[in-house]
Amino acid sequence: MRTYATGRVLHDPKGGSFWFDAGAVCLDFAHTGGEGQYAVFESLHQPDDLAAWLAQPPLAAALTTPATFADLTAAKALRQAIWETAHARAAGRPLGADAIAVINAAAAAPSLAPQLTAAGTPASWSAPVLTTQALSTLAREMVELLSGPLSERIRECAADNCPLVFVDTSRPGARRWCTMERCGNRNKVRALRARRATPQ
Repeated sequence: MRTYATGRVLHDPKGGSFWFDAGAVCLDFAHTGGEGQYAVFESLHQPDDLAAWLAQPPLAAALTTPATFADLTAAKALRQAIWETAHARAAGRPLGADAIAVINAAAAAPSLAPQLTAAGTPASWSAPVLTTQALSTLAREMVELLSGPLSERIRECAADNCPLVFVDTSRPGARRWCTMERCGNRNKVRALRARRATPQ
């Protein structure tokens, strides 16, 4: 399995941005937008938006054929399936059959094919680089995540109003927050205020 350095900058529609590392590229992808109340976070409005996200490191899949609206629809369906299964695993609930079917269907397509340089280091992906291949790579990573040893470390941020989900890859396995700079510090401030407000 090819490994990646993960993490992306997330933008809050109310203003501001922050670095969030979900611990897996497929989980980073799950945070590019969403359905219902999460539609305000949507960043994949056009096929070109999808192509730009896939082309960024760590996946760095520069498409050789332009993404289409059909690709965008498939990508959003996979994104929702990853989101749903990650939250189900974090909450200890059974994985939804429909979401599993979407992930399996995407994973069944050919994935991105890596190339090797003469120096023995990874090069760019072997052409052609298609959207379906990139989505398959993300889906296969999610399959491995859900079925592998890190499955029990998929967690939702411990803050009451934060739905971000991540896989805790730290050695002690003690990660609780999406980021310490965001929810972790907010929790510390609230706890400090509560202690100060408590009569001695």
